[in-house]
Amino acid sequence: MSSLPLESVPRALPTPAPSPVPTLIPSRDPAPVLPLDPAPALSSDPAPSRLPAIGRPVRWALTLLPLLLIAAWATVDWRTVRDGTARLAAADPWWLLAAVLCTCLGWVAAACVRQGAIPDRLPPGLLLASQFAAGAANHVLPASIGAHAVTLRFLQARGIPLARATASIALYTLVRPIAKTMVLLVFVVAYPELLHLGELLPDRRTVALVAGSVAAGFGTAALLVTTVRPLRRPALDCVRTALTDVRLLHRRPARIIALWGGSAATPLLQGSVIATVGFSLGLPLTWAQVVLALLLASTAVGAVPAPGGIGPVDAALVFTMVAFGAPVGIAAATVVGYRVLTIWVPLLPGALVLSALVHRRVL
Repeated sequence: MSSLPLESVPRALPTPAPSPVPTLIPSRDPAPVLPLDPAPALSSDPAPSRLPAIGRPVRWALTLLPLLLIAAWATVDWRTVRDGTARLAAADPWWLLAAVLCTCLGWVAAACVRQGAIPDRLPPGLLLASQFAAGAANHVLPASIGAHAVTLRFLQARGIPLARATASIALYTLVRPIAKTMVLLVFVVAYPELLHLGELLPDRRTVALVAGSVAAGFGTAALLVTTVRPLRRPALDCVRTALTDVRLLHRRPARIIALWGGSAATPLLQGSVIATVGFSLGLPLTWAQVVLALLLASTAVGAVPAPGGIGPVDAALVFTMVAFGAPVGIAAATVVGYRVLTIWVPLLPGALVLSALVHRRVL
């Protein structure tokens, strides 16, 4: 009789064991629980609504910033715009049309140099639009900071890493003065009779000042890279990427032509704009004299960090053209007309294009 209860107990124990299993299975399925719980709906709704509220004012501020800067600059330099526009109104329209054509070709040359400085293929239309917008930014900030910032944002938006984008800007900055120096040497060899001007040669004090400034700049950069650790790794990565890209680019003939050909064509197109504006105003100089005057003036004071080179380059250009035999009034009018045609006329359209690119998140 006692054996029967002992055998019945273990048989009764496993019977309640399967009962918790079906109760745990529906609890693991979150489908019936989520609609009944209001907490996730309340916590997830404000998050996506706050992001557009924060992003839209910032995007609109960046969109309107170029227009505000240009309006402020136009207010300060309104007399130059008024005098230059009045002088261009009485100029020869056909020579001015040629100047406009050379100005447009200058943006194409800048886009070619930007494409030649990077191995990745960029969309031609957006690249040209970015360089047109970079021209407006370049005339607001000194030392081409505005143009480089616009180009850097454009390259990053195309998915190019920061090291490669920075290396392309460094290569662009290095190649352009080298190409301009080569063009200057070609003009010196081709037109030796134009260099019999002792007053154009700088004295020893000026040469020593320029050499000291260049040495101080390179020394400061080297000191910062060697002493500041956060700058050391990005600088070394940029140098390695630049050396790799230089070897890769110079194995492609199309990139070589775009990089060096566009860099050499840029000063020639700028000199052509000045020459055609001067011809429309009656400037008694040849095309070679005007281009050589621009090369000498930009080489002498081009390192001064002025917005778009305005100011020091203008004064040196007027002085050089007067030294070549141009009247002071016509030389000054030529430079003012050149600035109005290449800066003030495309400035508002360039700012609008810049704002549109920022608004559409191309930059």
